[in-house]
Amino acid sequence: MVTLKTDEEVELLRQSNLLVSATHAEVASMMKPGVTTREIDQRAEEFIRDNGGTPGFKGYQGYPNALCISVNEQVVHGIPSDYALREGDIVSVDCGVYKNGFHGDSAFTFSVGEIAPEVEKLLRVTKESLYLGIEKAIAGNRLGDIGHAIQTHAERNGFSVVREMVGHGIGRNLHEDPEVPNFGRKGSGMKLKNGMVLAIEPMINLGKRFILQDNDGWTIRTSDGSVSAHFEHSVVIRPEKADILSDFDLIEDKLSKLKN
Repeated sequence: MVTLKTDEEVELLRQSNLLVSATHAEVASMMKPGVTTREIDQRAEEFIRDNGGTPGFKGYQGYPNALCISVNEQVVHGIPSDYALREGDIVSVDCGVYKNGFHGDSAFTFSVGEIAPEVEKLLRVTKESLYLGIEKAIAGNRLGDIGHAIQTHAERNGFSVVREMVGHGIGRNLHEDPEVPNFGRKGSGMKLKNGMVLAIEPMINLGKRFILQDNDGWTIRTSDGSVSAHFEHSVVIRPEKADILSDFDLIEDKLSKLKN
């Protein structure tokens, strides 16, 4: 069942999602060789709690950590560990926050030092695919319009779209209806209505689209070992233009300051 959110509920959702984005900005400075993914996770949990939230992922269906941190060929749901980042890695950080009764959810893929040109292109195209999908997230369109926009841009650039893992509705629960695939046909699927809130999250592979699950029951990786990128925003469906609740500007401003 899809629940439409009131304007008041949307503002509470915005607070949760902005804390997610601020958490990403907080850990951006840790994306350097030698830092472990566990250290990044611990810092994120401290920051979320210090700012009045609780980690939305921790304990969800038994998940053990505040962040999902997926490195290189890991697509999503990577469990933080003693793995130390290396020059040339890419790191997908998926963060959830629960605050004031509502969930926030957003993902950003960071690079560690210099990365290969084709990997840099993968990150750029994945982020572009997300925003092209969001352009279609308006009242009167259909779910398939979002997925079609994402898939078309990714495949036109020579990349592949993970099909088994999808976006979702979000609100009082972390995962709500409907599922939001990153592929599809124009004009197909559920009609989008004003007040729906969706987490749109393309997962795009450098190689083939096929995936495997590790024995830990969580980590999803590419079956061919190629790297994968992941970007996610939570958005509200509106008549003219989707209202993006999370904010990559917070993260990118921090990254640009770190470079200078």
